Amino acid sequence: MSDILRIEIGEPPADRLDKALAALVPEEAALSRSRLAKLIAEGAVTKDGTPVTDQKAKVAEGEVYEIALEAPRPVETQAQDIPLTVVWEDADLIVIDKPAGLVVHPAPGSPEGTLVNALLHHFGGNLSGIGGEARPGIVHRIDKDTSGLLVVAKSDRAHHGLAAQFEKHSVHRHYLAVVHGTPDAADPRLRGTRGVSFEVGNVLKITSQLARHKTDRQRQAVIFEGGRHAVTRARVVEDFAGAAALVDCWLETGRTHQIRAHMAHAGHGLIGDPTYGGRRRLPAKVVGEAAAEAAARFPRQALHAATLGFVHPVSGETLSFSSPLPADIEALLAVLRAGAGGNTGAKK
Repeated sequence: MSDILRIEIGEPPADRLDKALAALVPEEAALSRSRLAKLIAEGAVTKDGTPVTDQKAKVAEGEVYEIALEAPRPVETQAQDIPLTVVWEDADLIVIDKPAGLVVHPAPGSPEGTLVNALLHHFGGNLSGIGGEARPGIVHRIDKDTSGLLVVAKSDRAHHGLAAQFEKHSVHRHYLAVVHGTPDAADPRLRGTRGVSFEVGNVLKITSQLARHKTDRQRQAVIFEGGRHAVTRARVVEDFAGAAALVDCWLETGRTHQIRAHMAHAGHGLIGDPTYGGRRRLPAKVVGEAAAEAAARFPRQALHAATLGFVHPVSGETLSFSSPLPADIEALLAVLRAGAGGNTGAKK
């Protein structure tokens, strides 16, 4: 038996079927454009019950397409005894505080040693099978070198309910990041950057489309036509003499690398980010040599999934979780505070 994914075309993000579906399918479905093209060719995509096998077929607003997905295979990924920090667990879901360096699910470059391997050991194999062999129970993910909170479905009913909330962008997620520079509404450069605006309270808002970079497949590109709609907001929590800042970022949408790509687009890339941060260094004259060196040597993007809130998909209870900053980011902040001296301050 197959699972059916129903996609209704609103205002089409593209005029041809494969591109439109690639933009509209929820990320949790883990369907690449090449996989969608194969499904179309196989007749697995239908409109009004009739297969549509031309990936270049024109789409129109109001049309409804159904994608027949193969039923999940039994999970064969190896269970591994990897320590986990469990924040919440019941019969239907588990919330994990993931350390930096742990990949969420197996992939060609990381076939084992992942969160999924650890969860299979923790549960004795009892995870929602909807994600397939490599991604059982996974309804969202955070990057390998991002730390913090992640919810995983143990039952299929929880998986469906959580996936629906992520698709509707009703899950509350806040991230703490240490960035180059300090976003400020008074900055004329930011005022002139496409997709960047400010809301009441000096809240930075970044609105764009995101799509895989044309030449670097490991990156997401900020674009303004096509791709996936993405909105990030950020507020300065602590300012380090204008050279760096601790910011609270929250997502209206949840796209791959969204915070990292958006903050870099705004000129405030994350400290330690090897993909979007480039070789930018903090000014030693402002924060001191020790802080500048600490930032330059920071081994990962300084990003932490600090809060996570959602409605329990079975009980209906509103749940909210928080995670303290890990030791490496706390150490970075300490040296930034020391280096900036009296030129630091919290922003309201």
